[in-house]
Amino acid sequence: MTEYKKTTSPSHEALLSSTDGFTAFSFGGYNIRFRAPYSLERYVDVIKWDNGYLVVLAKYSHNAEPEEEYIDLKPILEGLYIDSAAFLKPIKNVRIAYA
Repeated sequence: MTEYKKTTSPSHEALLSSTDGFTAFSFGGYNIRFRAPYSLERYVDVIKWDNGYLVVLAKYSHNAEPEEEYIDLKPILEGLYIDSAAFLKPIKNVRIAYA
């Protein structure tokens, strides 16, 4: 299940978080949610942002140490009929954010 809703965000920074079995990626007024791995507890750090491809450290319930995880946003955006090139172009960095 993937969904998005429009919110407001004036910067060139996107936010990544997780809650209730979903990953949330927020930028440019959109909050895009998609299924997270079943044992994901939280994202810890963004190692690399490369125009829609993320390398992150993630904490899983089955491992005491964070593990490297990979997220490719392009197919998710295309599945939502969002122009991935236009959406991703202004993003300069991504940070982890939890309320």
